[in-house]
This record gives sequence, structure tokens and C-alpha cells, in this order.
Amino acid sequence: MAASSTMPILLLGLALLLAISRTTQANDPDILTDFITPNASTVDASFFTYSGLSGFYNPNPKNFTVIKATMTEFPALNGQSVSYAVLQFPAAAVNPPHTHPRAAELLLVMMGTLEVGFIDTKNVLYNQTLQEGDMFLFPKGLVHFQYNRNHNQSAIAISSFGSANAGLLSVPKSVFTTGIDDNVLAMSFKTDVPTVQKIELGLKK
Repeated sequence: MAASSTMPILLLGLALLLAISRTTQANDPDILTDFITPNASTVDASFFTYSGLSGFYNPNPKNFTVIKATMTEFPALNGQSVSYAVLQFPAAAVNPPHTHPRAAELLLVMMGTLEVGFIDTKNVLYNQTLQEGDMFLFPKGLVHFQYNRNHNQSAIAISSFGSANAGLLSVPKSVFTTGIDDNVLAMSFKTDVPTVQKIELGLKK
């Protein structure tokens, strides 16, 4: 009887361990070597050097621009759980609501001012106006945005991520450009199909 009574507890323990292991797999996996090289090739210091951000400074960008340094652009980051991005905002530009499913984001304003914010799972908005030198944390997986409210000055920020590949899911594009039925969107947003189609057309430009 004692053995049979402990069986549900053992099964529960195994289920919890499985759930924990699946949760941790959502992050970058731990590696068993100092670093990862492509095809086990021999590398030198140049492998750990990336110059792709050297020309990021543009005081007058025409469009909102993101310059990335992820494992795609900088393979040495593979397995290191870190990446960067430079965000360039023209006057009155916005980085639309989006999420990074695999990492938190720590943003540092280098030039200008930015209005930023995120929404938690209770639909509470946390927003702040940042000045040069201010930092702001966007928790992992939560919808967030950045907006240059200044109509006369551009802004530049640098973001760091706790993943070599944080991922990006743009809320407007994911909702309105992936083929979801217009009737579903119209009912979900309490509007009509022509309004949905107008939004879809605008996002395709």
C-alpha cells in the first residue's frame, strides 16, 4: 500500500520536472564549451569582433531604423545569451507595439527623448518619458513600444537583450498581415470589415 500511495506523488514530481525543463528551454540553452564556432572551425580574435554598429550614428534618419547585432549578424553570440540593437527614431517616429518572446530588453537613450511603455498580463500600462542617459526595462515577452514625441528632433537608443536571438513579434503586423479572417478581426476589435481592410492596406505600404 505504501508503494502504491507514493506513486501519484512520484508522477506529480516527474510532471513538475518536465514542466520546469520545458520552461527553461524557452531561454538560450547552456553550452558545454567556452563558445560555439561554425562547423568546429578554428577561429581567431576577429571571430569575436563585430563592426556592424560602427556607422549607427545618423542625426537625421528618414525612417525608423533598427540595426541589429544578434547571432544572425554576429555568430560569436551563439550560446552567449546576449545581443544588441541600435534604434534610430526620426522626429515623431514610433516603434509599434511588439514583443520579444525569448528575452527582456534593457533600453538606454543616447540622444533625444523617448516615451516608452509596456503592458503587463493584467493589462496595466507602465509608461515613462526618458531623457538622454535614462534606462528602461521591458520584461520578457510583454508588449511594449517606444515613441519619439518630439516633432523637431530625432532620437537614438541602444537596447541589450538577454538572448542571442530575442525574437520579434510585431503586434500590428502579426494581427493584420498574416491572413486572419477579416470578420474575425472586425468582431474582435468591435469595428467593421472595411476598417480592418483599411488597416491591412496601410500596413502593406
